Amino acid sequence: MKDGNGVKKPERAGRHPARRVALQTLFEIDFNRGDPKDTWTRGAFRAGLTEEAGDFAWELVEGVLANRKQLDAEIAALAPEWPIDQMAKIDKNVLRIALFELRISGDAPAGVIIDEAVELAKLFGSEAAPKFVNGVLATAVGGRSGGAD
Repeated sequence: MKDGNGVKKPERAGRHPARRVALQTLFEIDFNRGDPKDTWTRGAFRAGLTEEAGDFAWELVEGVLANRKQLDAEIAALAPEWPIDQMAKIDKNVLRIALFELRISGDAPAGVIIDEAVELAKLFGSEAAPKFVNGVLATAVGGRSGGAD
C-alpha cells in the first residue's frame, strides 16, 4: 500500500515496530541533538525493520521534526495544565507522532492511531502516561478514545 507521497506503507503488523523506532529516534534526538538520519538508521537496524517499516518510521521522524512547532502548539492547547517544556520527553514524542499521523500524514483510522500511541506510552512511559496520552488524543479527535486501561 502506498500513501499520497508514494511511500510504501508497511502492513499493520509492521507499523507498530516502525512507530516504536520513530519514538526511540525522536527521544534520542531530544537528548543528544544527534543527526536524525543516523539515529534512525541505528534504530531501524537494531529493530530489524523491513524496508517498508523503516521507510514508515523515517516518514514519522522526518514529519514530526518538520512540523514540531505546529505539533507542540497543538499539544499545549490540548493539555494546558501540562506545560510542554515540563512534559516527559516520551509523552511529548508519543503525542507528536500520533498528532502527526492524525493531522498530517495518517491513513490509519483515528482509533488505531490512538491505540498505538497508548501502547507506546505503556511500553516506554510512566504509569500515568497511557491515561494522559489517551486523554489528550481523545480530546484531539473530539472525545473519541482509544484503549487505555
